[in-house]
Amino acid sequence: MLKDYFKFAFGSISHRKLRSWLTMIGIFIGIAAVVALISLGQGFKQAIDKEFEKIGTDKLFITAKGGFGPPGTNAVVQITKEDLRVVRMAGGIENAAGFLLENSKVEFEDNVGFFQVQSIPKGEGRKLLAETQSLIVKEGRDLRDNDRFSVVVGINFVEKELLGKNLRLRDRIKINNKEFTIIGILGKTGDPGRDNSLFIPEDILRDVFSEPDKIDTIMVKVANVANIDTIAEKIKNDLRGFRNVKKDDEDFDVQTPEQLLGSFGDVINIVQSVLIGIAAISLLVGGIGIANTMYTAVIERTKEIGIMKSVGGRNRDILLIFIIESGMLGAIGGLIGVVLGFGLSYGVELAAKNIIGTNLIEAYFSYYLFFGALLFSFVIGAIFGVMPAKQASSLQPVEALRSK
Repeated sequence: MLKDYFKFAFGSISHRKLRSWLTMIGIFIGIAAVVALISLGQGFKQAIDKEFEKIGTDKLFITAKGGFGPPGTNAVVQITKEDLRVVRMAGGIENAAGFLLENSKVEFEDNVGFFQVQSIPKGEGRKLLAETQSLIVKEGRDLRDNDRFSVVVGINFVEKELLGKNLRLRDRIKINNKEFTIIGILGKTGDPGRDNSLFIPEDILRDVFSEPDKIDTIMVKVANVANIDTIAEKIKNDLRGFRNVKKDDEDFDVQTPEQLLGSFGDVINIVQSVLIGIAAISLLVGGIGIANTMYTAVIERTKEIGIMKSVGGRNRDILLIFIIESGMLGAIGGLIGVVLGFGLSYGVELAAKNIIGTNLIEAYFSYYLFFGALLFSFVIGAIFGVMPAKQASSLQPVEALRSK
């Protein structure tokens, strides 16, 4: 019986092809936008998860309040070498190092640009950096403890000619008006932040940028990951005492990779929810279009409804036929929208890899998203078809048969 309802509804949709296509436009545009946004959002989350897996679960990150990441992130206070000394005195730590990031003018011959310059610490600090960042030298060599005005450059300075020309080993460039020699070129990481950066010894960076004490990020490797929360709290207490601040009034952050990942996830969810809410307006427009089409169908098929009722059709049968028909309009539009949405997200992924050079933007595909979007579009269509369906089912047989 239910199969007959679907067969009848599909026949009605096929009979009015142009109107059906016009009705479905709003649905498939809305579904395409929603699917693409969810796909890219979930893909970005997975890419971030992979990055944090590389970092490991045994690391802590200490920054000035609001200062995680590159310079200019609204950090009001600074972390210094003295804070690093206090951190190293906490128990349960295997290694700790401070890192600096500076935005600098970089010159090569007549070409000038502004790029991020990162410090490379000596000794054990370099090992800690190697554990958390995929900095593998493709050409030349890595920095050594006795290097001074030497620089290792990201791959995009070669592949994308960020300074106007293809940089090569032993080329000389100026960083903040000081001349450096390129001794290494990194392999591709897929992270524009690294692929577009330059890396120089920490002591030289401090001299060139006149930053004798500042640290942007302190990275800590704990000896036993099971004690990471206890160690984090111990470091917080020690830094509170050293910096003379009270609990809940800290001017610094001590975070685990899981906490940082959670913060990224919260931001992504908020942005994604806002964008999906905007895209849902198209679904509302599409739903109204379905309702309008179904009301028109009721008027056009009044006599047909009367015939169905005169041969034994019940109000419930008429109601189901029209609800299923409107639901199918939504589902067919949803199917087109899902295909377009996945195609759009995959196109964005390809553009990100080929144009921007990042692996952080990925398209996420799953059966749950596919069938969930189809079911959602069917429900949207069915909901907006309820009122026209009720109108059709409430028609009196005699009056309906008199209709021309």
